[in-house]
Amino acid sequence: MQKIATERRRFGYRRVGVMLARKGIRMNHKKLYRLYREEGLSVRRRRGRKRAQGSRTPIPTSLRPNDRWSLDFLSDTFGARRFRILAVNDDCCRENLCLVADTSLSGARVAGELDALVRLYGKPASIVSDNGTEFTSRAILDWANRNGVAWHYIDPGKPQQNAYIESFNGSLRDELLNEEIFDSLADARRKLALWRYDYNNVRPHSSLDNQTPAAARRALELLDSSAHGALAHQQTHEYYTARLSL
Repeated sequence: MQKIATERRRFGYRRVGVMLARKGIRMNHKKLYRLYREEGLSVRRRRGRKRAQGSRTPIPTSLRPNDRWSLDFLSDTFGARRFRILAVNDDCCRENLCLVADTSLSGARVAGELDALVRLYGKPASIVSDNGTEFTSRAILDWANRNGVAWHYIDPGKPQQNAYIESFNGSLRDELLNEEIFDSLADARRKLALWRYDYNNVRPHSSLDNQTPAAARRALELLDSSAHGALAHQQTHEYYTARLSL
């Protein structure tokens, strides 16, 4: 049922039932409707301009690293110029995977940053974001299809559906963006890299029993022998202020 609903986004439960019947799976309409609703496959009503819809399946829970990544943008200024920050988080261990700052961040640029993160951390099972133009661009849709990653878009005007990244955004703005004045883009990248290291490796998180995200990831990897190989290596931390702030 989920496979049919993913391939045919505008099919309701009756047409899904017909497709199932063709495959030899028959059930009465009451049971069909109940299962259809339990799987969260209801067709979303179209509102306003045409947008990318992403996956129709419910947003999955995050039980281990790389189950779900969250993406969002923030903005600030250096001098009289405005710049944007792409934040990517792993929702399971609350780890920030990157903070990319630039005056322009297109959908193609976001896709390139995701490729770099996949090489470092492995491929996520799913990604959650809002319906911003960069996240609904053809470059992002092609990237998700090419990598087999389920991309979930939250409902417009409901940032609480992406609560982990919204909480992170609040911490970043309160602890850094509202505290610092940036002289240049290079200065902003340097300070973001320093804050990111502190956030992942020093700052205690109440949602993690006051562990750091890095410690939480290591603990989860010890329990899950199938963790991506790159994460098992002991790495020295460096501050990069170039394209990918790691």
